[in-house]
Amino acid sequence: MARPQISDPTAWRQAEILMQPVFIRLIDNIRKELERSPWEGSYQEEVVWPEEIPGELRERIETLQAQLKTAAPEEANGLEEALSSLPQPMPGYFLCLEKEGSNAVTVDLWQVCYQICFKNYHPLLSQGENVAVEVDTSLLDEAGDVDWNRLDEKAQRIVQDIFASLSAA
Repeated sequence: MARPQISDPTAWRQAEILMQPVFIRLIDNIRKELERSPWEGSYQEEVVWPEEIPGELRERIETLQAQLKTAAPEEANGLEEALSSLPQPMPGYFLCLEKEGSNAVTVDLWQVCYQICFKNYHPLLSQGENVAVEVDTSLLDEAGDVDWNRLDEKAQRIVQDIFASLSAA
């Protein structure tokens, strides 16, 4: 899975301002599109590990995380310290679409959020681990706040494109 790479602190702050509103508008536009579509949608949350993390290390991290859930307070500090030095998975959010007579389709919602938040980001063209991105500053007003109208327009357009591609397939 491609992950955006932002090196400029100003762009990082802009992305932080945008990502939650982007996710909110994405989910709302998906809901609207599902209401008028023959597709049935459900959401799935799962842990996504960076590809470079070997299976043994993932298992060790998952074991420590499980132990932390039931650990006594005196043990929890040591487990938290051990986990803090290890890589952590990212939460993955997926839209699972099904339609009678068609194959099921899964859409990575983070990848769609990146398409909305960043200029010229396309998940199929961004297969590398880290992808240099540029924040779409047209989604911010002069004061640096979210321009909700522009954000909604872009989210709506991208969601409509996704559903149109499903109909074409």
